[in-house]
Amino acid sequence: MKKLRRRIFATAGSNTISLGTGRKEFHPKKPRPGLEHYMKEAGQGALAQINSVDNIDEGVVGNFMAARFNKQGNLPALMPLIDPRLEYKPLIRVEGACGSGGLALATAARSILAETAETVLAVGVEVQNTVKAVYGADILGGAGHYASQRKNGAAYFFPGKFSDRACAAYEKFGYDKVRQGMARWYEREILNARTCPKAQEYHNAIEDLFAAGMTPPNPKTFCECINYYDCSKVSDGASALVFASEEGLEKLGVDRKDAVELVGFGQSVADISKDPEDQTKLTTSARAVKAAMDMAGVTKDDIGMLEVHDCFTIGGLLSMEASGFCGYGESFDYVAEGNTAPDGEIPTNLSGGLIGYGHYTGGTGVRQAADIVMQLTGRPDGQKIDLEKDHALMISMGGNDRTVVSCVFRRVQ
Repeated sequence: MKKLRRRIFATAGSNTISLGTGRKEFHPKKPRPGLEHYMKEAGQGALAQINSVDNIDEGVVGNFMAARFNKQGNLPALMPLIDPRLEYKPLIRVEGACGSGGLALATAARSILAETAETVLAVGVEVQNTVKAVYGADILGGAGHYASQRKNGAAYFFPGKFSDRACAAYEKFGYDKVRQGMARWYEREILNARTCPKAQEYHNAIEDLFAAGMTPPNPKTFCECINYYDCSKVSDGASALVFASEEGLEKLGVDRKDAVELVGFGQSVADISKDPEDQTKLTTSARAVKAAMDMAGVTKDDIGMLEVHDCFTIGGLLSMEASGFCGYGESFDYVAEGNTAPDGEIPTNLSGGLIGYGHYTGGTGVRQAADIVMQLTGRPDGQKIDLEKDHALMISMGGNDRTVVSCVFRRVQ
């Protein structure tokens, strides 16, 4: 993999509250904000950190299913609602299921590498609390191969897909070991979310989180091998981030101490019509991570924090293996031993990940990157920790490990 031919910086991260069940202000029978509100809030939060919107060259929106959840297409044309000065600029939308936000990051980076832009505003957004959960599950089924997989899939399609992964892990590595690892993952994500006022699980008051995570799966009411606590929640929200070249950063009036550098990214896509060859491995994620690390010229020993795509607890655990921080079949004990805690070997998902922060699908990848930028520059939305290492790694995964973007960032040197 070639090194980046230009330096690329990320700055001005901004996240909205992740709204959905669990938030005290959420009420399913009361009107709630739409796409326009979230895009505007996140976008304006980012643009407030630069000197002028006039200095933004391009924009990109990551979104998955607005056409079905919100009956709205043509999302690039909503970006001028963030600021009228964005009108008539090159604005596009990208989609890769739950990895749409990651694709927005990669697209912004490629525009800068291609020298068609020196600065790009990346926004990721999804508003999903517009339909009942079972109908939303059907809409999200489009992240898999709907024609061949949906008919025989579970009513809750994607929980069913990751339930299959959990079933395979139980069989291969032992029920107790895997179940406890999944419960510890849930516990850690909620503890992290409780430190972040914008997280969907910020108000979670369950006393014994591990016991809740250990709730036996009930296939009669949900899925065979995962329970409700193993799932990220339906979420509404948006995130924004500004990418810039060296010239662009100067043009924006941003000091380098307020930015981080994107030093590597990898994108890997697998055949959506095929089931995973091995349900206990995230092979597409592993390829994307390797490409990102190779481009950055780093190994896991250089990484100080992780943001992984834990749409389900089993997905978070398998991501730890795909990213190389533990060996095959070792993630369950690795997490149970506290290695992903803020004071652990590799602090992971410090604002709660998808389980704790929430998962507004098309925006999650941008949120992960924004959290890294804010943490590495010392201004996180939630808990602030002292990172001994300068690099951070993220995985933005679409579907059942089908479309994946991984990025490596580092403090500016």
